[in-house]
Amino acid sequence: MPDTVNGLPLHPLVVHVVVVLLPLAAIGVAALAVKPSWRGRYGALVVVIAALATLAVPLASSTGEDLEHRVGDPGVHAQLGDTLIWFAIPLLVAAVALVWLHRRTSRPAGNPSGSTGKVTVVVAALAVVVAAANLVQVYRVGDSGAKAVWGNTPAASAGHGDDD
Repeated sequence: MPDTVNGLPLHPLVVHVVVVLLPLAAIGVAALAVKPSWRGRYGALVVVIAALATLAVPLASSTGEDLEHRVGDPGVHAQLGDTLIWFAIPLLVAAVALVWLHRRTSRPAGNPSGSTGKVTVVVAALAVVVAAANLVQVYRVGDSGAKAVWGNTPAASAGHGDDD
C-alpha cells in the first residue's frame, strides 16, 4: 500500500477515519446502553460504525509506522496508538452484545426466566464504561499526536513567530 496520497502522508488521512468513527461508535454504544428502545432501530448501524472504526485502527497504526520511518519516532504517540485496538475491540463486542441481547429478548418466546434482563443490565453498564474508556483513549492518542507534530505550540500559532 502506498504511504502517500498526492504527496501527503496517508497516516493523517486514515487517522481521521478513526477520530470520527470511534467516538461516534462510543457515543452510539452508550446511547444503546441507556436507551433500550433504540437498540432495535439503531443497533445495526452502531455495530457497523464500531466495526469500521475497529478495522481502521490497525490501518492507522500501519500508516503511522510508515510515517515514523520517514520523519522519526513520535514518542508516546506511537505507544498510545498501538493500544487503541484493545479499546476498539471491546467496544465492538459491547455493541454486538447489546444488539444480540435485544433481539433475543424481543422474540415471542424470548425470555421466560427473566435472567436475560439481568444480563442485559450488566452488559449495558459495562458498555457505558467501555464507551467512556474509548473516548478518553482517543483523546489521549490524538493529544499525543498533536504534541508530536506541534510540540507545546498551539496549532493556530504554529509558524507565526516574531517575524511578523
